[in-house]
Amino acid sequence: MASSSSLKAISISTTPSKTPPPPSSSSSKASLVSFLNTTSSPVSLKLSHSIPPRSHFRGNHSTLSLAVTNALNTVQSSSPVSTSGDRTKLPSSDAKPTILVSEKLGEAGLEVLRKFGNLECAYNLTPEELCAKISACDALIVRSGTKVSRQVFEASKGRLKVVGRAGVGIDNVDLQAATEFGCLVVNAPTANTVAAAEHGIALLTSMARNVAQADASMKAGLWKRNKYVGVSLVGKTLAVMGFGKVGSEVARRAKGLGMNVIAHDPYAPADRARAVGVDLVSFDQAISTADFVSLHMPLTPTTSKVFNDDTFSKMKKGVRIINVARGGVIDEDALVRALDSGVVAQAALDVFTEEPPSKESKLVQHENVTVTPHLGASTKEAQEGVAIEIAEAVVGALQGELSATAVNAPMVPPEVMSELSPYVVLAEKLGKLAVQLVAGGSGITSVRVVYKSARDSDDLDTRLLRAMITKGIIEPISTSFINLVNADYVAKQKGLRISEEKVSVDSSPEFPVDSIQVHISNVDSKFASSVSDNGSISIEGKVKYGEPHLTRLGSFGVDVSLEGNLILCRQVDQPGMIGKVGNILGSQNVNVSFMSVGRTILKKAIMAIGVDEEPSKETLTKIGDVAAIEEFVFLKL
Repeated sequence: MASSSSLKAISISTTPSKTPPPPSSSSSKASLVSFLNTTSSPVSLKLSHSIPPRSHFRGNHSTLSLAVTNALNTVQSSSPVSTSGDRTKLPSSDAKPTILVSEKLGEAGLEVLRKFGNLECAYNLTPEELCAKISACDALIVRSGTKVSRQVFEASKGRLKVVGRAGVGIDNVDLQAATEFGCLVVNAPTANTVAAAEHGIALLTSMARNVAQADASMKAGLWKRNKYVGVSLVGKTLAVMGFGKVGSEVARRAKGLGMNVIAHDPYAPADRARAVGVDLVSFDQAISTADFVSLHMPLTPTTSKVFNDDTFSKMKKGVRIINVARGGVIDEDALVRALDSGVVAQAALDVFTEEPPSKESKLVQHENVTVTPHLGASTKEAQEGVAIEIAEAVVGALQGELSATAVNAPMVPPEVMSELSPYVVLAEKLGKLAVQLVAGGSGITSVRVVYKSARDSDDLDTRLLRAMITKGIIEPISTSFINLVNADYVAKQKGLRISEEKVSVDSSPEFPVDSIQVHISNVDSKFASSVSDNGSISIEGKVKYGEPHLTRLGSFGVDVSLEGNLILCRQVDQPGMIGKVGNILGSQNVNVSFMSVGRTILKKAIMAIGVDEEPSKETLTKIGDVAAIEEFVFLKL
């Protein structure tokens, strides 16, 4: 006799399946919000320690809820900003999410945050003060001055759910640590795009015409027209290094100035560059042919000091350099040498390796260098826009929405999330059901997921579904919290190998997925009927009428709605079985929400009983003692 365990789900139906109508739009957000509900009582199953689209949904949401944080409150009401003298004083209210802003943010953004949670603004925190405060915070918003290190995530003790970077660059945030701790990192890449591009053009033109030097000369009482003769931009070649949002906007404006624009970016689509009238070229070709070089690349281990002595030696003599991206991409000592030798005629810099740079900096003091104190995003319009953009992204994440600006989670476009929303619930519940069918003591190391679809495999994005299956399998048997941010990382750390297979079937391509199968190999099962012919625990599910259904258990076809608590029984198919089991449950005050029987093979049947409460062990034992019941299992999804 199979032993009982714990899980939740099921409602069997013996009626033939029909083409499901589209569910109501309200089901979409609820389905994805399942990522928020992470309180699962552990079952007696251990994970081996060596384990080191369009859908049935037709919602009109532009953004769908995808919870990337655990157990967050979403009450929206106003909250004052803490301005206490003690910068490490913790917010007192636990009723709403606590949001810490560690650098100045526009008032419009602060107002968005006030209406949602407990807002505290504490500026110029030392690393120690930030670590002392962060364990009471659900979200942290920074600009470029705050270092969000691994120590910060460790000090948060799992409470920190989202870090918002008010701006584009995220090199001051430890993304690896954020991912390991399941913390979403979002930025605000669009609001300051135009401002940064305009500043780049301002530096380009003012450098070419010696505006800053001439201004300083006149204010010193001098009139040196001949000394400050500039160069024309028309017909000159500008190399845009990094053809992202800012780089492409700089290119557009430079084209308007009559410049010939080329660009280097290994990730930029050629058709997007052509649409602006820009040719994508190799790195060496860009730097060797340009009269002006404008930098718009992120600071990464690959790009750190990529402009060095070797790079400058390949440039045209007299080249001019503009940097409104990241100071660390330039070896500043090498740039000084290039300026002194005349290889680089001029430089215009808004960013530096160390900010602010030292007063004795040879680069800042160089007569052929124009400098500004990181003003790329410093317009009134951009500051307010960035504040609103990051505030909305952080609030959305706390509400369970995956921001389009998330930088440490796979980007799932809203339209894909919309069509996959019913399958998100199905995927998690199949994972939960499968793991609860594993007999205690079995270490889970290998899971195979099969997606059946009428679409081409390239037209099916399964990352979200894989994350939810991982969540369903791991969370009930461990203390780990799983979301789209850290699903693959946690699975790898636990030695859980999840392989995926896509099988083409003759069904409607209108729906992204026809069915999902989950197979767990090399484990014992507490319900023998769930074991397929190849020896693995095998289940299959579909979305019907907008709701997840179990359609196959082992080698037996079933039709069970995955909701509520469930008792599955394999029985000899004979009259009176429903009455016997129903009487046992009724005598123990266990309310039955549904009961149905599906015949599998001659004289055998699978009976599914939905119950509102978890039956006692004594009740389950009485069910198992019924002579015609060969095995049973209690499941809670």
